[in-house]
Amino acid sequence: MSEIAVHTDISRLLNILAATEKKYDTAKIRRAFLYAKELHEGQVRASGEPYISHPIAVAEIVAGLELDTDSICAALLHDTVEDCAQKTNLGQIEKLFGREVAMLVDGLTKIVLLHVEDKEEAHIESLRKMLLAMSKDIRVIFIKLCDRLHNMRTLDAKPDPKRRETALETMHVYAPLAHRLGMQRIKQELEALSLKYLDPIGYAEIQNYIEDKYGQNLDFMEKIRAQVDAKMRENKIHFTLEGRIKSVYSIYKKMYTQNKSFDEIYDFYALRIIVDTELECYTALGLIHEMYNSVPGRFKDYISTPKPNLYRSLHTTVIGRDGIPFEVQIRTWEMHHIAEYGIAAHWKYKSGATSKEEMDRKLEWIASLLEAEDDTRDPDEFMSALKSDMFHEEVFVFTPKGDVISLPNGANVIDFAYAVHSEVGNKMIGGKINGMIVPIDRTLQNGEIVEILTSSSTKGPSRDWLNIVKTGTARSKIRAWFKKERRPDNILLGKSTVEAEIKKIRKNTTEEQRADIVGGLAERLGYNSIDDFYNAIGYVGLAVSKFAHKLTEECDRVVHPDEESIQPLTPEQIPVRVAPRGIRTDGGIVVDGEHGCLVKFAKCCNPLPGDQVIGFVTKGYGISIHKTDCPNVIEGRKNPENADRWKEAHWELPAAGAGSGIYEALLQIYVEDRIGMLADITSALAEMKVSIMQINVISRGEDQSIVGMKIGCKNIDHYESIVSRLRSLRGVSHIIRGFS
Repeated sequence: MSEIAVHTDISRLLNILAATEKKYDTAKIRRAFLYAKELHEGQVRASGEPYISHPIAVAEIVAGLELDTDSICAALLHDTVEDCAQKTNLGQIEKLFGREVAMLVDGLTKIVLLHVEDKEEAHIESLRKMLLAMSKDIRVIFIKLCDRLHNMRTLDAKPDPKRRETALETMHVYAPLAHRLGMQRIKQELEALSLKYLDPIGYAEIQNYIEDKYGQNLDFMEKIRAQVDAKMRENKIHFTLEGRIKSVYSIYKKMYTQNKSFDEIYDFYALRIIVDTELECYTALGLIHEMYNSVPGRFKDYISTPKPNLYRSLHTTVIGRDGIPFEVQIRTWEMHHIAEYGIAAHWKYKSGATSKEEMDRKLEWIASLLEAEDDTRDPDEFMSALKSDMFHEEVFVFTPKGDVISLPNGANVIDFAYAVHSEVGNKMIGGKINGMIVPIDRTLQNGEIVEILTSSSTKGPSRDWLNIVKTGTARSKIRAWFKKERRPDNILLGKSTVEAEIKKIRKNTTEEQRADIVGGLAERLGYNSIDDFYNAIGYVGLAVSKFAHKLTEECDRVVHPDEESIQPLTPEQIPVRVAPRGIRTDGGIVVDGEHGCLVKFAKCCNPLPGDQVIGFVTKGYGISIHKTDCPNVIEGRKNPENADRWKEAHWELPAAGAGSGIYEALLQIYVEDRIGMLADITSALAEMKVSIMQINVISRGEDQSIVGMKIGCKNIDHYESIVSRLRSLRGVSHIIRGFS
């Protein structure tokens, strides 16, 4: 990436605006700049540059999208409320620059004052707030993407952990957002910059390959351009030709997801033909197929069937006379601007396919995602829905009337029904694909015609559907039905679930104490009443895992130790235990029927809650806990002299809930030695919120390596879920627990 110029005045911004030939309120923009400069006075970026250079740069990118005056002002002011809270607020912004600018700035301001109990939840809430603002005014996300783009361009100034964290978030959230909005130019730059920090070696390798290959075939591309130019002129078509090379990230992704070599990427070279009319697109396509042999199965007509993000173009892959394949894209100028800037092109073309009504329809997915946001307090559930509905590749299917419905790849018949309408899904009794009755969990394929069979007498969706559907939209609509139609049943189910969790805590509680515990928990989680809390659990709007820890805290608050026994011990009867330094006092382990023994966990096998364990009495260091199948245990029990030092032991709670802490687990992951392998493993663990305590890689030769890791686990079930996820990664052959 080229060095980014730093500006602390708006002369270049005003030049960009003047070049658009659109009418801007430059006086208002100047006032916004001066106000932002005054508020940010004395603040500097991580690079040491004056902070005002950042909002100016963001405003310049926004101006490049040709957005309106209020968007430019909001870009200049977007960090003022968050970073200069002592000097200004939204009310002041509205007074000085109007309601719309204040609304945009509010949508761009992170949740900084909201009381949340962990950093991850705060991040999710900020994202949820941004999407909610986006559903009301799409300009919020345009400005946010420009903000993120400039931050990525200047990320070198941040420390390495922060660079990686920001790059991961950009790759997983903001680049897919740009793609969903059709903003390909911004999307591609975000992806390239993210990859540069996530896998710098792979990025450099592909970058070098592109430069070498392009240099080798420069004459080929010039020859193709000359041939196409002559053919278009011969047929009197007014056109513009552009050459294109496949992006670094696109090549990286094909090599990663499809296991392709550089030589197997057919669309490395591309020629773009931009014409004046839709009819000329098809004429140009015919001329291209007349000149070159087309590759079967490599033609796509996105003009007759546009992508959901408004993208329209003709794509065909052909083989030149030198035997080198290349892609040809054919589109009109309006299609080209929409392809580059997506929905943001509405501000350039305010008619036709990008009318306000059409744009609002294209943004219905945001409203669908957020319509049930009050139904779940689970940040993981929200992110799962977001990734499912927005970030996956799409599949296009048809209704019997020929309407196109786009769904995430992997969606099934139930997802389709709810995509058509909530009532269609709620009344569904079956489905047909291409005229044949199929199971309702049947995965949909591109081009299929799907018909939903309904009945007015059906009692509504099944709770089991929540485990079958793939889209957050369908899940939220099913949950909304249960919330509204089955409240009494939900309350009973929720109450029994909470009572079962209280029993697991093993505290003797009275009915009055349980009411106090549940009431306090409901208040902590933001519910207006205990019934609302029970109802949320009943319609699966709140997972047990999200309140179990807080429930334990409430039990500790309400039930004191001296209230748990009818005959409490006297002070003289209470044993005094002093734990040696660095040793857990009990770790959730019962030894020979005794609670609270001094234990430590053996490093040779690192037992986890749920493992069969045994204790060994050490000399001066408490009891060492091993897995029963640990090689040291098997060997040690052969010695009769130590027979009385081996003690029966077990975890105090069942495996699913044993232990409230994090335990160490050791893994040996046998993998193929390829670019991005380690990045895939660490990304998968990051997504599961698994702590990595230690990592090393040993090469075995023949393109094989062993990744040794020490990670944090809650119990054996958690360990198995982690291993299952890692085994699904491409290139992982097998995983062994422990180090050899």
